[in-house]
Amino acid sequence: MTRIAVVDNHGQFTHLEHRALRDLGVDTELVDNDTAPADLAAYDGLVLSGGPSMDRTGRCDEYLDLDVPILGICLGMQFIAAEYGGDVGSGEYGGYADVTVEIVDEKDPLVGSLAPETRVWASHAERVNAVPDGFARTATSDVCDVEAMSDPERERYGVQWHPEVAHTEAGDVVFENFLARCE
Repeated sequence: MTRIAVVDNHGQFTHLEHRALRDLGVDTELVDNDTAPADLAAYDGLVLSGGPSMDRTGRCDEYLDLDVPILGICLGMQFIAAEYGGDVGSGEYGGYADVTVEIVDEKDPLVGSLAPETRVWASHAERVNAVPDGFARTATSDVCDVEAMSDPERERYGVQWHPEVAHTEAGDVVFENFLARCE
């Protein structure tokens, strides 16, 4: 059975990420973001949760050295982008809203199956302005140019939106696609 650790970056929906994976039949554990990397090495994949700010991401930088697929959600994606040299900054739209997202890479292993578009629940107070080298922008919207990004070679993925909430149209598909990368 696939084992996934959801790394808690103090986001308000982190428990829903854990539950969504558990509901898909995954052996999942919610772990503090100050957990020693060695304690996470036995997992088949990590989810870096959303959260309030980059300065509360604990040891997430060390987790990027682990040889497992990693999915960043909202702040988790922004963190991955910043750590790999992308540009992250303030967005024009704060607060959560229903957003129509266009999938720009139908072959992407994380979001390609959602093409041509999907509706999501997202906040854009902070966002990725430019993806790092090695990553591709895989989804966009009218309010945010980088709604999702992927680097399948390093198995690093991110979505700006929240696949774990009921307001997101096909959130379970995002998690299923990520789990397929972890097998």
